[in-house]
Amino acid sequence: MTNSEKNRLKDKAFQVFGIFCTFIGLVVLGIFLFDIILEGAKRIDWDFLVSLPSRRASRAGILTAWVGTIWILLLTTIIAFPLGVSAGVYLEEYAKKTKLANFLEINISNLAGVPSIIYGLLGLEIFVRQMRLGSSLLAGALTLSLLILPIIIVTTREAIKAVPRSIRDGSFALGASKWQTVWHQVLPASFGGILTGIILALSRAVGEAAPLIVIGALAYVPFTPSSPLDEFTVLPIQIFNWTSRPQEAFLTNAAAAIIILLIITFMLNGIAVYLRNRQQKKIKW
Repeated sequence: MTNSEKNRLKDKAFQVFGIFCTFIGLVVLGIFLFDIILEGAKRIDWDFLVSLPSRRASRAGILTAWVGTIWILLLTTIIAFPLGVSAGVYLEEYAKKTKLANFLEINISNLAGVPSIIYGLLGLEIFVRQMRLGSSLLAGALTLSLLILPIIIVTTREAIKAVPRSIRDGSFALGASKWQTVWHQVLPASFGGILTGIILALSRAVGEAAPLIVIGALAYVPFTPSSPLDEFTVLPIQIFNWTSRPQEAFLTNAAAAIIILLIITFMLNGIAVYLRNRQQKKIKW
């Protein structure tokens, strides 16, 4: 057997192995989803969505949890969107390629892989204790903003890199300044990729429980928050609280809450795919 035939055989074997691993992962995921839907679908109704938490499983609802989740998503977006995009634009378009810039780039990429509980400890010390925000929505949103900022910065830079150099050269040739070129040409052309990265980052944030538990988010909140300084709970914490109880009825509630959380996550991912495809159709290079 020649070397060429051996390489083709190895490529074929790796392809089969990759398909097999993907199939196993999909089967396991399908089993989990089927079990959760089978268990929790019977519990989902209007009363479940609009009822407050209760010690009786049959009367417990997720009103405070999903309202807190929406609050967290909105505040995190307001904080992380301008900071992350601005940092990505600066690093890609304005920062000089110095040792300090390379050091920052490496560390930003590394921060994207740091466990979320580390951000929770950081948020506990800075936002809860030093800034005295307590276990509030604002403290939770700031903590999650730190969590997803590296992801937004990296995706913003990658989206800007994808814009052809000819777009910038054409803008400069017409007399536009650096900022005019970035604002009117580069950002509109890369906005689809930037928005996709932001939504996917928020999809990660919406499922995080560890950093919010660390900063003191409550498992039981008998009221819906009305301001950023109110105490709160979110769906992942409510699910964690219910799964830690021995009663079977609370496990059914947890499965129903998982379905709601999955729906929110799938909606965010669907919006990201739609906006990306829509933007790609508009931009023709």
